[in-house]
Amino acid sequence: MRVEIWSDIACPWCYVGKARFEKALEAFPHRDDVEVVHRSFELDPDRAKDDVQPVITMLTRKYGMSEAQALAGEDNLGAQAAAEGLDYRTRDRDHGNTFDMHRLLHFAKEQGRQDELIQILYRANFAEERSLFSEGAERLVELAVEAGLDAEAVRKVLADPAAYADEVRADEREAAQLGATGVPFFVLDRKYGVSGAQPAEVFAQALTQAWGERPPLKLLDEGDADVCGPDGCAVPQRG
Repeated sequence: MRVEIWSDIACPWCYVGKARFEKALEAFPHRDDVEVVHRSFELDPDRAKDDVQPVITMLTRKYGMSEAQALAGEDNLGAQAAAEGLDYRTRDRDHGNTFDMHRLLHFAKEQGRQDELIQILYRANFAEERSLFSEGAERLVELAVEAGLDAEAVRKVLADPAAYADEVRADEREAAQLGATGVPFFVLDRKYGVSGAQPAEVFAQALTQAWGERPPLKLLDEGDADVCGPDGCAVPQRG
């Protein structure tokens, strides 16, 4: 079974939702047969690459809330994250364009390191003092290496704006086609969608339901043929 997760590194509920989903997946009896794929979704796709500002400033300007409301929201997010065992800095974080991070996540998927990288990027954005946005490409290289990727290969991807750009845009188009207007957005076997950072119990129910409704394998019978089984392989007899 495949679970696709549309998310953005700048999205705090994606950070929390990933932890809740993983809690449900860890307890799922068929977890070893579940493939998790992370898909791209930019919350702020039109933001210039060099436009970095404090999160509180972004919230007040983009959503029209007061500074007090923005701070209270961050405090609530911090409490939600702590309940899932996650570190979360409620003050002095910044916000910026995440397109290069999504491109790197597609590269990491090819290398079998996508989940490692997305978790490291989340941690860097929400829990660490250093900025994920203002330190330039070498900060991303450093984090990608921590995820097990080759530094020079990462630099090559970052230096080429077209590298994996089509893959990011394809994910975003697909999200729109599936009806996703926000993230996190979870799609289970292309049959069920779960929107938002739901409690682990909701994810557990969705996993169970999707697994139970998987169609049985339909065997195309092409007549008798030699096979190998627990007792060995059939040996053709000479005429």
